[in-house]
Amino acid sequence: MNEKFIENLYQTLVNDGRGIYEDLFNNTIVNSKTSDYWKNALELYSGLNEESRKVFLDVIQHTIIDSISSVFGVLDGSSSLDGEEEFDIKVYINGVDTDEELQDSFLEYVENNPD
Repeated sequence: MNEKFIENLYQTLVNDGRGIYEDLFNNTIVNSKTSDYWKNALELYSGLNEESRKVFLDVIQHTIIDSISSVFGVLDGSSSLDGEEEFDIKVYINGVDTDEELQDSFLEYVENNPD
């Protein structure tokens, strides 16, 4: 069960997420409602050559992957949150216990499915 969940999650959050950012950076039209953050980000991106733009989007993709892995590590219990409070977390997918394997399953999928 974890495998199908991980595959769908990767497609939605990593691949589609990268596509959303690529579309935003290539097609956003700056207007009076565009935040300073986006104006600065778009200016940075527009100053890059094609190879650097690819690297920039690769960095975004790997940031998405690292963020997902970190969340799964917390949910699995292999990583802890700052602070003294402990949390007892159990994750189920369609009623099946993930056996604290989400992070490992996700990282294995990433390793076996390079883009």
